[in-house]
Amino acid sequence: MEPSRDIQRLLDIMQALRTPGTGCPWDLEQNFASIAPYTIEEAYEVAEAIERNDFVDLRDELGDLLLQVVFHAQMAREQDLFDFGGVVEAITTKLIRRHPHVFGDTKDLTPDDVKALWGKIKQAEKADRATARSASNLPPEPAKGHLDGVPHALPGLTRAVKLQQKASTVGFDWNDARLVLDKIREETGEIEQALDGADQAHIQEEIGDLLFAVANLARHVQVDPEAALRGTNAKFERRFAFIEMALHDRGRTLDEASLEEMDALWNAAKAAE
Repeated sequence: MEPSRDIQRLLDIMQALRTPGTGCPWDLEQNFASIAPYTIEEAYEVAEAIERNDFVDLRDELGDLLLQVVFHAQMAREQDLFDFGGVVEAITTKLIRRHPHVFGDTKDLTPDDVKALWGKIKQAEKADRATARSASNLPPEPAKGHLDGVPHALPGLTRAVKLQQKASTVGFDWNDARLVLDKIREETGEIEQALDGADQAHIQEEIGDLLFAVANLARHVQVDPEAALRGTNAKFERRFAFIEMALHDRGRTLDEASLEEMDALWNAAKAAE
């Protein structure tokens, strides 16, 4: 089977990998739940390639992410749930429906107008789903609260920001970033108290409160907390590598160095930046 730019070739390859008897044993034993973590991982690798401005790698990572969609669609097809064509139809239908200012008669909208329009269209979609469920004699969807709809599988900091954004739409929010700083100081004090009590569950809870408050501060100053943390992780790796290399040049290993020596090298790495 030869490579191709045609999406059908990718679908054929995935089907071959999932064919009992002749396919790949690893691919055959997978299911939606086992593949889901790989789907999330591939999305992160796309984001990482973008951050590095590595567009050769981005092409490959987007291919890996597309494979995840094809993999899920093939498993769904095998169970007569839907197929890849259904996935394409669903998203094209949604895009056309949610962009009447592009594909319909609604014109000359501002970005804020578009955002408001999306909200109205989503409400209409919800009503249509309710009608369809009723026509199919299905029970109505469970009543949802204001914060429902934020995926639980999101990274913790990202989900915190999205929950905060939703709460802010009804006025439940700080009106000054400095007030969030006060909340962060309050949470660090509560962590100190928890450390004195040596209750691990309480310590974990208070650290969670602190991280939630830090995510809130990032949101208020238009900073993506996940991106900020990834940047700090990269900085830590870079400076730690400096320590390791400097010790190597001295004929020493990390295990042989004292904390004071490593700390001095850390400061040297920081100053060099």
